Amino acid sequence: MKILITGANGFIGKNLIAELKNRKYTDIYEYSRDSDPSLLDEYCREANFVFHLAGINRPKDENEFMEGNFGFTSKLLATLQKYQNTCPVMISSSIQADLDNPYGRSKKAVENLLFDYKSVAGAKILIYRFPNVFGKWCRPNYNSAVATFCHNIAQELPITVNDPSVKMNLVYVDDVLNEMINALHGIENSVGEYCEVPVVHSTTLGEIVRLIYSFKSSREERSIPNMSDEFTKKLYSTYLSYLPEEQFSYDLKMNVDHRGSFTEFIKTPDRGQVSVNISKPGITKGNHWHHTKNEKFLVVSGTGVIRFRKIDSDEIINYYVSGDKLEVVDIPTGYTHNIENLGSSDMVTIMWANEHFDPEKPDTYYLEV
Repeated sequence: MKILITGANGFIGKNLIAELKNRKYTDIYEYSRDSDPSLLDEYCREANFVFHLAGINRPKDENEFMEGNFGFTSKLLATLQKYQNTCPVMISSSIQADLDNPYGRSKKAVENLLFDYKSVAGAKILIYRFPNVFGKWCRPNYNSAVATFCHNIAQELPITVNDPSVKMNLVYVDDVLNEMINALHGIENSVGEYCEVPVVHSTTLGEIVRLIYSFKSSREERSIPNMSDEFTKKLYSTYLSYLPEEQFSYDLKMNVDHRGSFTEFIKTPDRGQVSVNISKPGITKGNHWHHTKNEKFLVVSGTGVIRFRKIDSDEIINYYVSGDKLEVVDIPTGYTHNIENLGSSDMVTIMWANEHFDPEKPDTYYLEV
């Protein structure tokens, strides 16, 4: 299948091209404002499907809205007709098409042009009135609040929020891509004369800002946002794409002594925390038990033994562990336990606990195994 994409260098265009290549589409005609105009003839003659994503949304003069949106669409459709190419045409319109402003009027004119083209040429048309689209590669400080907030907060630049209660409907770029590729295969989500992206997230400007600031502070807090919330998960992925390249990494606080070290890695609001424990050769750590707190130990390097003793019993239970055979050992409540490095090199253990450490309520009681 030969696919023509106008606006190929734009936010949605770049994401769409990358995903089409992921899905092994090879005949992709990329057309942008920097392309040789003569290529439009070749592409319109050969295309089996058109994703028309090109448009003007931040011109220097308001007249450019109509010229860039309506004018170029007219040229595109005329070129298709020139070669009697009645392949399907998908167009990215906007929820502003019903608003009486220069941008909205230009988008509405484009929609009407598509309806006329359908009646004359008999071609299938798909019109999507996208709300705010967010995701990686969107240009900040342009026409996307999410991109601007993610970029500026990641870069420690100021942001402006006039009214945090403003309601916003947003769609994530990957959901847009899934719908567009469904449309490519003729299984678009049609609603009357228009098509829609099935997954729309409704929130407020203030909530978006709060979440993004929480993402920034999560590094210092060693926390992970609530990934069970779809919008939070998508916004977090978007935020990470705006991190300065020299700031991809961040330090953790290592608690070091003669025995080795203990370092908290990740905390989650509902799934406990993960830590890294390093034990020197011959060192034993632990010798304590818990009422409710429970843990999982995974030795990833070195060799050792994890010992257990029920607090009202004399029987000692041994579990020998090694980085050569990865296995998880559960630490049940009511058993005092320790872990000893039996090897000649450092032993590294990944430890998960079902709750964050609370120094006011540690639920940890010393008792030799």
